[in-house]
Amino acid sequence: MKKLGIIAFALLMQSMFAQTNRFVYQVTMKLDSTNKNDIKTENAYLDISPEKSLFYSENRIKRDSIMSKAFQSGGARSFNRDQMESLRSNINYTIEKDKKNQKTSFKDRLGRDTYSYEEDRNLDWKILPETMTIGEYKVQKAEADFGGRQWTAWFTTDLPYQDGPYKFSGLPGLIVKIEDSKGDYSFDLMKNYKIAELPDLTQRGPGNVIKVKRKDFVKQQEKFQKDPVSFMMQGASISQPRRSGGNGPGGPGGGQNQADMRKRMEERVKEEAKTNNNPIELQ
Repeated sequence: MKKLGIIAFALLMQSMFAQTNRFVYQVTMKLDSTNKNDIKTENAYLDISPEKSLFYSENRIKRDSIMSKAFQSGGARSFNRDQMESLRSNINYTIEKDKKNQKTSFKDRLGRDTYSYEEDRNLDWKILPETMTIGEYKVQKAEADFGGRQWTAWFTTDLPYQDGPYKFSGLPGLIVKIEDSKGDYSFDLMKNYKIAELPDLTQRGPGNVIKVKRKDFVKQQEKFQKDPVSFMMQGASISQPRRSGGNGPGGPGGGQNQADMRKRMEERVKEEAKTNNNPIELQ
């Protein structure tokens, strides 16, 4: 009987450990260096399973859900455009950390394609003796230079995860708060709960996933920021087959709709490029 109790307890603990834990961070960003009063705030998820973790925008998963339902019920024309617009995010990247191989992968969309690279820089943390309490957690201070910024992190050993938001990890506990010295970016843990499994963040829609080196991604990113419209047109140079009939791109009135959509997209991308001049990584 005692043996059965021990086995049941071991299975319960194994089941608890196998579950995926979702940590919700409030991300605060000053994306425009010419207007530091323009502060953007949104939530992001850090989902941690025994094998890996994913960091991505909360709005990303909400948009994916809407798109999936729309395609099931009648294609892109059934999208609620206003709802999709309200879920636009300033966190367009996804960070995946592979625990077994100790590798961090970054994905972000530039134009119509998604670029992926493996992070090639290590985080060299300096753990300091200073401690305090944030919410329900006792935390300890640590510092590191990364991406051209000086970061101060507060981590807790109350939670058994050597992980954190964005690319940050490698401390003896979970990062509860991290902020750069200029106050341009901060990540603050708000809450956590269990979910069944990691979400499927497979790219949907047109475009390819292109694997590159980090330095090559930076070069492509600079091209995109310098002339986003030309960059997007080059990416779309491989024409897609058009459907005949109806009011879609290949039907009556479709060309005009396409031209209007492209014009709006160009204007939006140009405007975003002007104000998004203070990236999280400066080098």
